[in-house]
Amino acid sequence: MTAALPSDALLDEMKRLHPLLIDLSLDRITDLLAKLGDPHLQLAPVIHIAGTNGKGSTAAFITAMLEGAGLRVHRYTSPHLIRFHERISLAGANGTTAPIDDGTLVDVLSRVRSANGDAPMTFYEITTAAAFLAFAERPADAVVLEVGLGGRLDATNVVPHPAVTVITPVAMDHMDKLGDTLDAIAGEKAGIIKRGSPVVCAPQADDARRVIAARAASAEAPLIEWGVDFDAHIERSRLIYQEGDVLLDLPQPGLRGRYQTVNAGVAISAVRQFASRTIGEAAIADGLQNVSWPARMMPVTEGPLRSALGADDELWIDGGHNPSAGQAIAEALCDLQDQG
Repeated sequence: MTAALPSDALLDEMKRLHPLLIDLSLDRITDLLAKLGDPHLQLAPVIHIAGTNGKGSTAAFITAMLEGAGLRVHRYTSPHLIRFHERISLAGANGTTAPIDDGTLVDVLSRVRSANGDAPMTFYEITTAAAFLAFAERPADAVVLEVGLGGRLDATNVVPHPAVTVITPVAMDHMDKLGDTLDAIAGEKAGIIKRGSPVVCAPQADDARRVIAARAASAEAPLIEWGVDFDAHIERSRLIYQEGDVLLDLPQPGLRGRYQTVNAGVAISAVRQFASRTIGEAAIADGLQNVSWPARMMPVTEGPLRSALGADDELWIDGGHNPSAGQAIAEALCDLQDQG
């Protein structure tokens, strides 16, 4: 059992005080951030990621590739796997991004709680403000920012001028909050697109693609599309990435599953948009191999569940939780069986 930390009681208190009551505007989070000195306006260049599936894996690939180029990276993701600290990762002195330490987390949460007072605020808004505060006060070269839900009204969408926005595959999920059609959901995801900021778009169904393309055009945001401007595929156990006249022959992604080829290709396009002059082939290859994102098609090789199985049995875990993710997991399991 994981030992309790000082932040655990503070986080539990905030969950009780701030139940999940979504505000259909960004006014609350904007007002809170103003009381904190607008830390979201003091961040390193931001790569903002929305989509239904693949956001976390894409964020992990981008982080690893930027680190491969020697850049310092802060990262915000949700939900966490084991402990809340995983959501807020800070660039370390050794150049490796790591979960926020408990002392720093208690500090920023306490300051946010004090600034907010008794104002209504969701737990997610409170903790997003804490992440912005931590990121603004520590040096970094980039911030990788994953949307929690939707995009247009997500608390992360207060960043006015991201360096790059990314939209991973859009599918049916959270219909009670985002809409019951694919184009409605895509409209919420496309809400992160900002005027003039490049948009890297993963493969999409036609309805979603039309909405995203229209939003990019109205914002005069350059649209970089999978299958139009770039592509990636596995060939002879190598990842082949093509973008115009650029052809990269790279190692296979360190994350398993056919769908990770898409996530890796989108990540490569994003980092090339972010800093093509400093993100070379070696850094991209390093990121592909050294990426870490637990519980995504991950084999379980020890522990009580594994011990209960036979010697020839296998145990895998994945965090997919909607029909589109289920299909991707099924394809990955079929591939494993074919390889076996």
